[in-house]
Amino acid sequence: MTACYIGVDVGTKSVRAAVVNRNGRVVAKATKDIRIWNPDEDFYVQSSENIWEAVIHAVKAVIEKSGVEKDYIHGIGFDATCSLVVLDADGKPVSVSHGSSHEECNIVMWMDHRASEEAIFINSTNHEALKCMGGQMSLEMQPPKLLWLKKNLPDTWNKAGHFFDLPDFLTWKATGDTSRSLCSLVCKWSYQADSLGTREWNQDFYKTIGLEDLLSNNATKIGKNIQSPGAPCGSGLCDSVAMAMGLNAGTPVGTSIVDAHAGVIGSVGCVPKATTEDKPFPLPDLTSRLVLICGTSNCHMIISRNPHFVPGVWGPYYSAILPGLYNAEGGQSAGGKLIDEIIESHPAYIEAMKDAEALSKQRGKPVHIHDYLNDWLNTYKTRDNLPFVSYLTKDFHLYPDFYGNRSPLADPTLKGMKCGLTFSVNLKDLATQYLASIQALAYGTRHIIDEMKKAGHSVEIIYMCGGLSKNSLYVETHANVLGLPVVLPLEEESVLVGSAVLGASASKDFSTIQDAMLSMCGEGTVTEPSKSEAEFHDKKYQVFRKMVEDQKQYRAIMNG
Repeated sequence: MTACYIGVDVGTKSVRAAVVNRNGRVVAKATKDIRIWNPDEDFYVQSSENIWEAVIHAVKAVIEKSGVEKDYIHGIGFDATCSLVVLDADGKPVSVSHGSSHEECNIVMWMDHRASEEAIFINSTNHEALKCMGGQMSLEMQPPKLLWLKKNLPDTWNKAGHFFDLPDFLTWKATGDTSRSLCSLVCKWSYQADSLGTREWNQDFYKTIGLEDLLSNNATKIGKNIQSPGAPCGSGLCDSVAMAMGLNAGTPVGTSIVDAHAGVIGSVGCVPKATTEDKPFPLPDLTSRLVLICGTSNCHMIISRNPHFVPGVWGPYYSAILPGLYNAEGGQSAGGKLIDEIIESHPAYIEAMKDAEALSKQRGKPVHIHDYLNDWLNTYKTRDNLPFVSYLTKDFHLYPDFYGNRSPLADPTLKGMKCGLTFSVNLKDLATQYLASIQALAYGTRHIIDEMKKAGHSVEIIYMCGGLSKNSLYVETHANVLGLPVVLPLEEESVLVGSAVLGASASKDFSTIQDAMLSMCGEGTVTEPSKSEAEFHDKKYQVFRKMVEDQKQYRAIMNG
């Protein structure tokens, strides 16, 4: 039996854990759902106790499932969404909601948009710190949320002894160590780090926005000991947690990372398999590979040796993923969430689900609604004698910002749009709208990449991971819209591999986190773009860009 590592990923809806060997193969995985509360419009909250119980459950289950003895588990790493956890001085939850109906909820989720006014105020300062956030701070980052809590929940603010980013909360629970990850703080808290050796809280920024009290007592409430991702955290697993998980006390714990960034670590070192001629795939430099992490929301991550400032794109952030390198992050606030909404709100959804369930029984294996709709799209293409599936949306267009635009427009007030509606509510109409939603996300990604290129980034290939990367139509559509090859790691669970790399780094089985990453990323397959669809998607992309300009014009008319 060889050395293995555990990766724990706390996503929006569930906790997942995997046992991963030193070659990056997932030996076993386990999942435990977590709760989300939606007490008011734009308010999304969770419970840290509920999440930690799920972590213990998932880790214990995956160890039992893997059959790997605890002596061979050499490290554990955590990633999570960039949600805000509030605890008192004794580490007990402090409510982040009005009233007493959700007292157990002490997490303001990443997708909670309550702090829109606070974000507008912060951006109105035009502080120099905003330059590293694409020019504007998103209301999904922590300073707007902290400011909202201070203004609206004074009791919570006064009780709070610790404010954690969720990934850092997990390492604290595992080890008792209150250190913070450079990744979380630089990317979501406006902590300063640069190539000249600066590592400090931006006191002028926090004073300007009215949060200078958080920096008192050496910033104990928000983090005074800052570590790089994968650095050993404390003395490893504390006794009680080790016993609950079924692991050895002192098992090394890697400093955490934000979930999308774990996807980068778990995939960007992947080497595409040789071409049909057995020639190595011509792989560009690490800095020309954009990683698209596609789940409930989408993140577009790229690494660079030099800082590139892209309007509406977060970053450049120094050493937030890999030491000595910058990273930038574009994003779409609704990815899988958008596709789910389009499917589940359609009148033909119930019929489609019944048919998919019947097919599942027929075939003896689950048929996902995406696979079911993909099959129907191919049927319609053949029946209607179309040149390609994408042509079904020739007269139907969708703009995807149902939950605002994160990048590159950085406008949370933008709305979704549909153009080309008819009275049809049949299965073909559902399939067409589903296809249009995937295309719209791909056009949004193309817009982000266009802006990255203008600012100096080189993007020659796409690496894709996350739940939506398992949808062949999603992958092919992005390759065709972007005109770029898309690499899919053979190991589908890139985020879990990424978090396991953090544990491997902490274990000191590898000399650096880069060595662990390159050893564990494995091989991948390549989807090449279809040249025959290029002109069609160029035209659709023009429509996409026109739709948002029209929306701005409509708003100007109504507000004029």
